Amino acid sequence: MTSDKKQRVATAVGFISGLLACLDPLRDLREWWPPDEVWTMLRPAQRLEMAGGIVLMVVTLVISVVRRRSTKR
Repeated sequence: MTSDKKQRVATAVGFISGLLACLDPLRDLREWWPPDEVWTMLRPAQRLEMAGGIVLMVVTLVISVVRRRSTKR
C-alpha cells in the first residue's frame, strides 16, 4: 500500500473507533434527545468514554485536514 492509502485507512479507523466509542455508552439509553438529558443519564465513566470518542473523531478530522493542506502546497 502507498503511504497515502495508509494515511486514509488510519484516518478512517480512528474516526470509526471514535464513533463506536461514542455509541457504546448510549446503547442502553431509551432517550437520545435532548442532549442535556442524555448527558445527565450517563454515569461518569460513560461520560468520559463518550467525550474521549468525540475527541478522537475531532482529532482525526483535524489531522486529515492538515495533511491534505500540506500535500497541496
